[in-house]
Amino acid sequence: MTTVTTRTIEYAADGLTMTGHLALPAGAGRRPAVLVGPEGTGLSDVERRRADALAELGYVALAFDLHGGRYLSDPEEMLARCMPLLADPDRMRDIGHAALDVLRAEPRTDPDRIAAVGYGTGGAIALELGRDGVDLRAIATVNGLTTGRPGETARIRCPVWAGVGSEDPIMSTAQRDAFTAELQAAGVDWRLTVYGGALHAFHHPPVDHTVRPGVGHHPRHARRAWRDIVGLLAECLPLTD
Repeated sequence: MTTVTTRTIEYAADGLTMTGHLALPAGAGRRPAVLVGPEGTGLSDVERRRADALAELGYVALAFDLHGGRYLSDPEEMLARCMPLLADPDRMRDIGHAALDVLRAEPRTDPDRIAAVGYGTGGAIALELGRDGVDLRAIATVNGLTTGRPGETARIRCPVWAGVGSEDPIMSTAQRDAFTAELQAAGVDWRLTVYGGALHAFHHPPVDHTVRPGVGHHPRHARRAWRDIVGLLAECLPLTD
């Protein structure tokens, strides 16, 4: 296991002081980088550990914040903040760009080799960065199969991988179909992996607070989804010494 250095970084976005988690791989040279977006509940140790795991592989990784340093364990409070956010692409892009600016400003980051990985709301933000024409090498979204404003998906310039549980009531079959139809019409290089029997947020370890109906952990598929994401990065953002 390589030595990973981590630190907390504060930055402004969406009228809040955000608190991101930066993980740096061993060494001193520039490395490819990955932006990591959390589920609607917000940044937690789950995303911090994923950023650390990416740094162990050799990437610079920034797990970004959604709620000004807060984790919204109350589903009603989470929905009250996230639903208006998900309905406002410009707000999502502002949050994504603010985090991306932090990642690009890190001296270890190769600014020409960045990918975005996001879960739920964080995945929607990753997609909106692509729809805004940001030069990303890859986008991965789990549980965040959102559609965009007409014509803007054609601005995505990188492969998109999406993962979803077959039994996810939030990302329904109709939502999946609309998402893939939009990517196909826009000429995007896309892949969709449907994990049989999995619910929404299947990738997320169990939590000790109330969750929305249709949410549940699926350990086997969680491991598979992580391998799929790492495989996408290996393909589109290879590590070179």
